[in-house]
Amino acid sequence: MTDIRTGFEPHRVRGPFNAAFFSLLGPYLERSLRQHKRRVFADLPPAVVELGSGVGANLRYLRPGSTLIAVEPNAAMHRRLRAAAERHDVRLDLRERLAESTGLPGDSADCVISSLVLCTVADPAGVLTEIRRILRPGGTFRFVEHVAAPSGTPTRAVQRAVRRPWAWTFEGCSCERDLAALIRAAGFTRTDLQPYRLHGPFLPFNTQIAGVAHR
Repeated sequence: MTDIRTGFEPHRVRGPFNAAFFSLLGPYLERSLRQHKRRVFADLPPAVVELGSGVGANLRYLRPGSTLIAVEPNAAMHRRLRAAAERHDVRLDLRERLAESTGLPGDSADCVISSLVLCTVADPAGVLTEIRRILRPGGTFRFVEHVAAPSGTPTRAVQRAVRRPWAWTFEGCSCERDLAALIRAAGFTRTDLQPYRLHGPFLPFNTQIAGVAHR
């Protein structure tokens, strides 16, 4: 296992809070997202790069014996992530870096995955550029993300009303990003993307996209 530090320091309260939050509510979130994850994370290769691995929610989609190169800057997540990797028999290569700068060689990855991550990064366009850089030709970026609701809808009004406390609580998470447009504009050769809506109590979180972008 490799920990590579870049100077990122999670907030002393928010970092541990988010680790506990996603551990506690992980089963609920997984039930909500399972059908979409099963579709886009089907048949993952033996080695996968994941941006924002968190506490390991997506390890279940890797085959036993696989390798996960986990780019996770929040050190408060690492203990739970390591334990989850052991449970799922996945070799963990843990890198304490930001998604904008993974430190991985160019053209080195067959697959990059993310779920509920591009909403939190400081520079989503920069992250998408980094994903294209590290993917080999023919490689795929597979994603499940939450996005801005259509303008003028009640959900969008709620997203706008709570954007500041939501972002503070969830380590910069934005409710109002048009990630579908950013992914389509990122220079992938083909992007297959499906918008959908969850029906749950976390209204700002309920508008989502899932898909596969091809390098």
